[in-house]
Amino acid sequence: MAMMVAHFSGAQVSRELVHKPAPVFVRNDLSGRKIALEQYRGKVVLLDFWATWCAGCQVELPKFVAWQKKYGAQGFNVLAVSMDDTAAPVRKTVRRLQLDFPVVMGDAQLGEEYGGLLGLPVTYLLDREGRVLAEFKGETNLNAMERAIQSALRQ
Repeated sequence: MAMMVAHFSGAQVSRELVHKPAPVFVRNDLSGRKIALEQYRGKVVLLDFWATWCAGCQVELPKFVAWQKKYGAQGFNVLAVSMDDTAAPVRKTVRRLQLDFPVVMGDAQLGEEYGGLLGLPVTYLLDREGRVLAEFKGETNLNAMERAIQSALRQ
């Protein structure tokens, strides 16, 4: 898949998804509540694909909790998609890291809709209309990611 650098330093955007609507989905969160990506229209969304076995994910997730608190009132939401095979280790990690945003279970089909997730973490920044602004792959410069969030919130 060809990659290009977005206008955000440290972000890469898949040519297939840039400035296009993020693929929509409806999944149950860990408590069984239906979560639809479309319900976040009007919000800036950090859509994070992660797994419990991913070391980089364990570093990023606590920062996402802080950003949810810091920017939530400005119309920012984190939505996490676990790519683990079962929910049990995910529940344990959610409790341990005290994640306070929705976590849904993903699968290979959802990963393919997002361009094929060959490694984790992969995080997408979506604008208020649900379009992909940026894609962050692997260990990411969290300062660059936060600057991209701040820029999206100002738009």
